[in-house]
Amino acid sequence: MKKDNIEQLFERLDGQLKVAEPSADHKARFLKKLQSASQVKEVPVRKMNWWKPLAVAASIALVFMITLTRNTLPDGSELADVSPEMEQTQQFFTQTIERELFEINKQATPETQAIVDDATKRLKTLEADYDQLKNDLAQSGQDKRVIYAMISNFQNRIDLLQQVLEHIDAIKKLNELRPSTL
Repeated sequence: MKKDNIEQLFERLDGQLKVAEPSADHKARFLKKLQSASQVKEVPVRKMNWWKPLAVAASIALVFMITLTRNTLPDGSELADVSPEMEQTQQFFTQTIERELFEINKQATPETQAIVDDATKRLKTLEADYDQLKNDLAQSGQDKRVIYAMISNFQNRIDLLQQVLEHIDAIKKLNELRPSTL
């Protein structure tokens, strides 16, 4: 059988290694040195330096406050912030939407309530899309594609409201024809 490398090493070094036992007073001398070293090297009690942890905590608090303030600031830019012409465009669309909504509410009846409710849901979806476009406009630095998408959103809202008004008119005409045919 082959001998292990370690066994071969010890056989080669046989007689060269020191295997003597320590002297009887070795333990006493070691304890004496240990005791004298502990008396000499007395570790002073350090006061805790509060500046470093306090600076870290202040930095974290500052980052938190900046993030919180940034989230509470109004997000996005309005179309009116782009130029005076866009401000007029936004005013026109806003007034037209308000006028169409007023007309729908004025003409709403129990028969048309389902159409009005559905239009309201779709209008809220378009308004949420517009809010996202406002954020996109602020991030893109007034990218023309975002501006066109915002204008298109306004047009889609107006088209939706006009379709609702047409449906309401159609329902009114049907209701007017029914009693005369009975």
